[in-house]
Amino acid sequence: MNEIKDLFQKKREWAAAIVKEQPDFFEQLSQQQAPEYLWIGCSDSRVPANEILGLMPGEIFVHRNVANLVVHTDLNCLSVIQFAVEVLKVKHVIVVGHYGCGGVKAAVLNEKHGLIDSWLQHIKDVHSKHRPFLDELESESRLHNYMCELNVLEGMKNVCRTNIIQDAWARKQPLSVHGWIYGLSDGLLRNLSECFSSPEDIEPNYDAAITEIKKRVNASVQKDKAARENAQIVDQSKSPGANDHATDS
Repeated sequence: MNEIKDLFQKKREWAAAIVKEQPDFFEQLSQQQAPEYLWIGCSDSRVPANEILGLMPGEIFVHRNVANLVVHTDLNCLSVIQFAVEVLKVKHVIVVGHYGCGGVKAAVLNEKHGLIDSWLQHIKDVHSKHRPFLDELESESRLHNYMCELNVLEGMKNVCRTNIIQDAWARKQPLSVHGWIYGLSDGLLRNLSECFSSPEDIEPNYDAAITEIKKRVNASVQKDKAARENAQIVDQSKSPGANDHATDS
């Protein structure tokens, strides 16, 4: 049980450090929260919202689930969105995925894990939707990374389709929906699309983001093709007799 005791000790040290810097921090925090951001992210322990953004408690409202999905039948997620938008009046909803997502990988590989398979079916649907250009990829790791990006874009669109967001825009509430991807290998966030700030933004900005991914997929395909052809040339040059040439006497 020492691990649990260590957690309480670390918490005491953290609280003491905060109070040293801002003596009234916790007193003020206990009065209210007024975050401007709602983060919808993955449950992965390597993707903590506050730490990634460098924000303190009270500065960002957070919802996390496996593979950062936004599903219209998920009352948990919808309740969070409603509270954030209608009560807290956040100005930004951010759907955040990450490269190397285990949920995305399991869905693409059609792995069986029991109860979670039904949840991951939503990612399989995204894969099927974009399969015509994804199937050109030879690299499994690249496929998984592009799927992580596509999953974020679909999540953005699903957020915007909710009555919560539509009603907020109808009453002219300032609200933008963003789609980001986090790199576990470098700790950086990347923006995947222009934000959606009105119903009119959804389709053109979504289409533009998909087009950009298609371009990068095509570039990856061409790069792999060139590498394969170069490898074949090298192999041929190393084959017996490849450098023998007939000469005239």
